[in-house]
This record gives sequence, C-alpha cells and structure tokens, in this order.
Amino acid sequence: MLLTSAVFFIVGFILASVLIGLPFLQLKKKLKSTEGFLESEKLIKEKFKKDSAMAFHLKESVENELSKKIADAEQVIKSMDNDILLLQKDNEETEALVKTTQPELYNLKLKLIEANNTISRLKAQLEGKI
Repeated sequence: MLLTSAVFFIVGFILASVLIGLPFLQLKKKLKSTEGFLESEKLIKEKFKKDSAMAFHLKESVENELSKKIADAEQVIKSMDNDILLLQKDNEETEALVKTTQPELYNLKLKLIEANNTISRLKAQLEGKI
C-alpha cells in the first residue's frame, strides 16, 4: 500500500508538474514571440529614423543650393539694373550732346520716332479690323 501510495504520489507530482509547467512553457514561447516582434519594430523604427534623417539632410542641401542660386541671380539682376541705369544715363548724355551740337539731326530723329509710332498704331488698327 505504501508502494502504491508512493507511486500515486509520484505520478500525481509529475502530472501536477506537467499541468503547471505547460502554461509556463506557453508563456515563455509567447514572451519570445513578443520579444522578436518588439525587436523587429525597433529595427523598423531605426530604419525610418535613418531614412527621415537622410531625407532631411537632402532637403537642407537642396534648400542651401537653391538659396545660393537665388542670391547669385539677385546679384546678377542688381548688376543688370546698374548697367541699365548707366546705359540710360549715357543715352541721355549722348542725346543732349546731339541736341546741342546737331539740332537738325536731333529733330530728324524725333520725327523718325513719331513716324515709327504712327506706323505701329496704324498696323495695330489694321490688324484689329481684320
């Protein structure tokens, strides 16, 4: 009887150990799965972080390059404006000089300008009628 009791005790102990250990094994398996999922999410997050940083640096470099091009263009425009002002001043001085030294030539120039303006107006009117 003692032997059967001992056998039943051992069998009961083994059965209880299996019944208690099985959920722990399942929990351990779920924990590993969750840890694997968490690790993959961390890797995805790091990849997105690197991609975001690279895109930000690319955006900054493009903005810097475009800002430099804008500054260069503004400098060229400023230089062109100065050149235009100098040409206008030179033209005014030349015209004043022609007016004082050769008034007949100056008057002919004005009449030529008026004639060209009249021709342009008449062409526009003619094209408007057609």
